[in-house]
Amino acid sequence: MKRRTFIAGLGSAAAWPVVARAQQPAVPVIGFVSAGSADAEAHYVAAFRKGLSETGYVEGQNVTVEHHWLEGQFDRLPGLMADLVRRRVAVIATGTAAAAIEAKGATATIPIVFGVGDDPVKLGLVASLARPGGNVTGVNFFAREVNSKRLAFLHELVPEAVSITVLVNPGNPTIAEATLRDVQEGARVIGLQVHVLKASKIGEIDAAFATFSRERPDALFVGPDAFFSSRRVQFATLAAHHRIPAAYSLRDHVAAGGLMSYGPNVADSYRLVGGYTGRILRGEKPADLPVQQVTKLELVINLKTAKALGLTIPETLLATADEVIQ
Repeated sequence: MKRRTFIAGLGSAAAWPVVARAQQPAVPVIGFVSAGSADAEAHYVAAFRKGLSETGYVEGQNVTVEHHWLEGQFDRLPGLMADLVRRRVAVIATGTAAAAIEAKGATATIPIVFGVGDDPVKLGLVASLARPGGNVTGVNFFAREVNSKRLAFLHELVPEAVSITVLVNPGNPTIAEATLRDVQEGARVIGLQVHVLKASKIGEIDAAFATFSRERPDALFVGPDAFFSSRRVQFATLAAHHRIPAAYSLRDHVAAGGLMSYGPNVADSYRLVGGYTGRILRGEKPADLPVQQVTKLELVINLKTAKALGLTIPETLLATADEVIQ
């Protein structure tokens, strides 16, 4: 009996490492949702990873990041969020307002970290900036609030303009509607006529520029939208072909050949989103993390594009610019 007991004890001891391994916590999974494409937003992903690493998390080592690229197809959001909630990912992170709103409607328990260009209180994401409450927090990077100022810069670049066309994405209705209100109000102050066109697919962007070619607006105002940002090369190519001065919200467009942009450094906001995601994985609660605000705004001008369009950049505007791309 003693020998059998001793052998049984050895068997239990041999099983200890297996039990211990089974009880080790699983690697957390982050559901990362983007409105654009993997190629177009690679630098945002790099910034998000940097923020994660600053809190001790490295993708592929002690955390898994599931990347979900909408490529402008916002109608995929309900099904995607339902799946992430069903699988109980550790955190949902996104740089898209529509995705953040959908996520909040899908779960009241899984932490959500957003990066949005509109007021997150007005969007209904948080109770207040200082005390978000609930399971949602993130970063506000002021992409939409500066629409009127961006319009003023565009008018300074094209002072003879009397009519502009505003292009928005109806698939992202919250931002599209707010952008139209801002631009129409700003246009009244300046004395500009505003025409509206909409696009939510690649082909619709082509169709919009074909309309510009027929109607010949004096300038184009491209609304802030992650899908539009992912198509920045398409925008730059079409604007150059149709010789249309265009203003964008992000530097990415200007680096791709667009004329000018005025807005935040979105890559920095993604780094902050990554940082908050890591802090939540370490045990902090979204309700205790105040919404961060990226307040630095950048005016970027592409001098080569301006010359190709026959535009002379005022010296005052050049002096104001944070960056002039030659």
